[in-house]
Amino acid sequence: MGPRPVLVLSQNMKRESGRKVQTGNITAAKTIADIIRTCLGPRAMMKVRTFAEIPVLHTDKKRYAYYRSVQILLLFRLQMLLDPMGGIVMTNDGNAILREIQVQHPAAKSMIEISRTQDEEVGDGTTSVIILAGEMLSVAEHFLEQQMHPTVIIGAYRKALDDMISILKKIGTPVDVNNKEMMLKIIKSAINTKAINRWSDLACSIALDAVKTVEFEENGRKEIDIKKYAKVEKIPGGFSEDSCVLRGIMVNKDVTHPRMRRLIKNPRIVLLDCSLEYKKGESQTDIEITREEDFARILQMEEEYIQQICEDLMRVKPDLVITEKGISDLAQHYLMKANITAIRRVRKTDNNRIARACGARIVSRTDELREEDVGTGARLFEVKKIGDEYFAFITDCKDPKACTIILRGASKEILAEVERNLQDAMQVCRNVLIDPQLVPGGGATEMAVSHALTEKSKGMTGVEQWPYRAVAQALEVIPRTLIQNCGASTIRVLTSLRAKHTQEGSQTWGVNGETGALVDMKDLGIWEPLAVKLQTYKTAVETAVLLLRIDDIVSGHKKKGDDQSKQPAAPEAAQE
Repeated sequence: MGPRPVLVLSQNMKRESGRKVQTGNITAAKTIADIIRTCLGPRAMMKVRTFAEIPVLHTDKKRYAYYRSVQILLLFRLQMLLDPMGGIVMTNDGNAILREIQVQHPAAKSMIEISRTQDEEVGDGTTSVIILAGEMLSVAEHFLEQQMHPTVIIGAYRKALDDMISILKKIGTPVDVNNKEMMLKIIKSAINTKAINRWSDLACSIALDAVKTVEFEENGRKEIDIKKYAKVEKIPGGFSEDSCVLRGIMVNKDVTHPRMRRLIKNPRIVLLDCSLEYKKGESQTDIEITREEDFARILQMEEEYIQQICEDLMRVKPDLVITEKGISDLAQHYLMKANITAIRRVRKTDNNRIARACGARIVSRTDELREEDVGTGARLFEVKKIGDEYFAFITDCKDPKACTIILRGASKEILAEVERNLQDAMQVCRNVLIDPQLVPGGGATEMAVSHALTEKSKGMTGVEQWPYRAVAQALEVIPRTLIQNCGASTIRVLTSLRAKHTQEGSQTWGVNGETGALVDMKDLGIWEPLAVKLQTYKTAVETAVLLLRIDDIVSGHKKKGDDQSKQPAAPEAAQE
């Protein structure tokens, strides 16, 4: 008899290792890349997905076939994502699509995560980074089958990444950020692939105005915080052409008392983050009263307290008081008598924007109010009714470092997609202002880098040259996908593009995403920020390297009873 086997893992744990894991990771990554491959370029398709019965992603053969069949059903002209709350999301944005997909395989989760990281870091290139990472892994599969060690492939990939970064910096051309026409061209090339491209001129000018407004320079350091200080307000109804950037702030609030002024010119604004109410106990508070006059005294104390805080406010002669907390009826009465308009329960983020736009300081205690805390930067305050709701406008600010973008449109779903597209446009504008370097779009950069890497690989020796050359081949996936998505002949156009890039001074030639023809991107005006390209390449290669390093997966299994009750119905038939 042989020695008894030693059980290290729990019986509910499952372990996979070796080549099977690497193949599974590559298959999962390719599947995720295939899902959004058709979302690249101006001829991008959109997808349809419901949350009800589409199961989680696995990599065994039967289930992979099932997901491929589901994926084929997804390729329609419009993309509708039904979120878990029953809402509808219509988009061709790579990050928005992947956010709604539920996956189980760890490699697929890593792929989805890099799209989110790309979106947070540079705001654009979310589709490209997934497609490129998927292709990097796809070309590595051939070397793994030939028994090449993953460490050799990883070494070649890292070397290729260093060369890609240096080539990109050589290709990059500086841009004058004060040239408005050039800046609009750059932003336009970013949103030409989006649903908003019909109103691209309006969207570009809105994005540029908004970013220029929130640009803030202090001690030689440039700060552009779009998330905090450029708020997008979506108001269903009207026409998309009615969208605009306010030189100030708009909040979805009405005045607290109907007799308060709704139109004030050159208002003196006081911002508070304390309540204008009598303080109540945090928990249950009991007061024992033995005499009737004690109750009257309590009421009198409340009135005196409210009167005191209102007098503190009146001392600085404000026209408008905005607070993040509540305002009692008595306080409203005193303020209305003093001809002061009040707005209550404003969000902290909105209050910060108003402070930055009109020059006011947010005060926590009314007795600490000073003249320098009063904001006088706004020239107009007015309350308007749009549809069924009231909106307060603080506009015509002298030097606003915050703004509100008003979007109008037919429905909430359309507005949500326009907002996503506009955020991408603003991020592109921000990237260019911070790092004013550009590279040609339309797959021209990828082909130029691919050609340079191929030439460099000819001088290399040893087995490492083949994975290095494969990186150059993987970069061609971007122009190839652009050609496929616009329905042109992939082999003919890609071969012509390769031949073009062998000629001197043809680095800016790429694919016209509308027609599939070869064109000089300099003439077409399609440019991308260098920061986006650098981030795309770094993220794609690093993700491919990370997944190639994995050769062992240990996963825990739930009990059979729980598994049967929670497992979706569709893959049951595929389970074996």
